Amino acid sequence: MTAASATPALPTARPAGCPFDPPEDYANRRETAPTSRVRCPGGMDAWLVTRYSDVRAVLADRAMSSRGASSVHVNPNADLDEEVSPGSIIQLDGAAHARLRKKVIAEFTVRRVEAMREYVQELVESHLDAMLARPGHADLVRDFALPIPSLVICELLGVPYADRARFQHQSTTLVSTDATREEGQRAYDELSTYLAGLFDDKRRNPRDDLFSRLISRGGDDPLSTEELVVLGLSLLVAGHETTANMIALSTLVLLEHPSQRDVVLAQPERAVEELLRYLSVVQFGVLRYATADVQVGSRAVKAGEWLVAALSSANRDEDLFAGADKLDFHRESPRTHVAFGFGAHQCLGQQLARVELQEALTRLFRRVPDLRLAAPRESLVFKHNTLVYGVRELPVAWG
Repeated sequence: MTAASATPALPTARPAGCPFDPPEDYANRRETAPTSRVRCPGGMDAWLVTRYSDVRAVLADRAMSSRGASSVHVNPNADLDEEVSPGSIIQLDGAAHARLRKKVIAEFTVRRVEAMREYVQELVESHLDAMLARPGHADLVRDFALPIPSLVICELLGVPYADRARFQHQSTTLVSTDATREEGQRAYDELSTYLAGLFDDKRRNPRDDLFSRLISRGGDDPLSTEELVVLGLSLLVAGHETTANMIALSTLVLLEHPSQRDVVLAQPERAVEELLRYLSVVQFGVLRYATADVQVGSRAVKAGEWLVAALSSANRDEDLFAGADKLDFHRESPRTHVAFGFGAHQCLGQQLARVELQEALTRLFRRVPDLRLAAPRESLVFKHNTLVYGVRELPVAWG
């Protein structure tokens, strides 16, 4: 293994003044060393994979284990040998992963999600009503971007929305790269205890929600309480963190590109795909572990080595996306991006995220056409220290 002192650090810093762009080093690596060694904050060396074609190949390769997909590469003092928990849909591989995915995939089909669109529309409109009832200003994160996906995932899973402050606080800790191991473990334990109690209640009082159906559909292959809790935790955290940050960050982008709003209103599906590509909010990529010797581009990767598939770099690859650093809602084949990953572990909730983004952005700019940023852009605080990129507050005004 390359000595730590001789291995460059994993690029994480975004270019000054360009909060929507990934680290500048990615573009140079795509040209000169598309798969190259880096030292990760988690304490290990890894192959950083930057080209689109190579990232897709890595994510599709069944020799690449997802065991470290909790992003241990950016968590200092990570336990690289920690055993994967039963029920961890993002970390388990092969048959164990397929078993879990089969349990929940029917809940996230295009047809099932489209049936939820009217509910999402009602949520968006009610939050816009409340926001516009105020005297001309709001924090778009607190008042709009965060509550909508939180309400949607609570409705889908069967989590009382009244408990949102509890799970949102713990979720924030779990996706933070600054949290200590003790803080992360405490948040995990608290959320696990909460979910275990929720599942006990649903066994006694089943309702029409995903968690109740997971319990009732056990059949000959029921999920254990531990599996239910770990799976539920993954769905709850992922179900609102990524979409909430995408809504806020997309709004900020559109405030800075007002001429593009007409395309959003006319072609929301196309616009949302381009925003997903352009922003790539899973900002540090996804981690894989080679279980066999494989070839990645021109590099020979040995069994036992780690790889970081840089999603934001792949989505800015000029070989596939001409003018990749520009927001272009007229781009061809917009769904070829890897913002939701690729392969067996591709994001389960991607269709739901698309519906939420389409409805939130089109209804926001249709009802508030004069929406504007109410603070200097340089005063905004961005989430450089979380697994999911975004903005902490977004002060806006209108009228």
